[in-house]
Amino acid sequence: MRIPEINIRPAKRTDALDLAQLIDIAGEGIPSYLWQQSCEKGQMALEYGCMRAQRESGGFSYRNARVATLNNEVVGMILDYPISNPTEQDLKELHTLPEVVRPFVELEYQAGESYYINALAVYAPRRHLGIGKQLLKTAQKIAVQKGCHKLSVEVFSENQGAVALYKKMGFEVTASTPVLLHPCPPYYDQDVLLMTKPC
Repeated sequence: MRIPEINIRPAKRTDALDLAQLIDIAGEGIPSYLWQQSCEKGQMALEYGCMRAQRESGGFSYRNARVATLNNEVVGMILDYPISNPTEQDLKELHTLPEVVRPFVELEYQAGESYYINALAVYAPRRHLGIGKQLLKTAQKIAVQKGCHKLSVEVFSENQGAVALYKKMGFEVTASTPVLLHPCPPYYDQDVLLMTKPC
């Protein structure tokens, strides 16, 4: 079977809808749940997500994303950037964060001084074509160019397909924390894993 040619390019502001949909897939519905809390009256969660993706700065900005395209159609994305160790203020404010995101932030703080893969997702019809692997390889190249020596990513322990992909790419589990129950299907209730690998 011939594997289709995938192109990976920097995301553009015009990719905002795909970025919002894909980060929601990567976050198992938690992003749209949080966006809904910030929506104005009559605004849909996905609209709010698009606005965030169009920002020029912040973690979830198109400037931190790359998209995979097939025949000029976006089929996947990766959102990644360097992170530093948390400040004392960051640690003090941890308890004020929404409960649903606190486990992820706790682990992110343990991944300090790394190139952080915030989100990786491929639309369901385009999975099993090696797109995730190509996006990860691109992230590693960029990490090296930026002088980072470690990649980090978080994943639900119950998402066995994602865990298997990261292990295949050389990641190892270095920390974990229990999921705090949340209203977003598929209702994972075991652990969030921090996985890292040297660049």
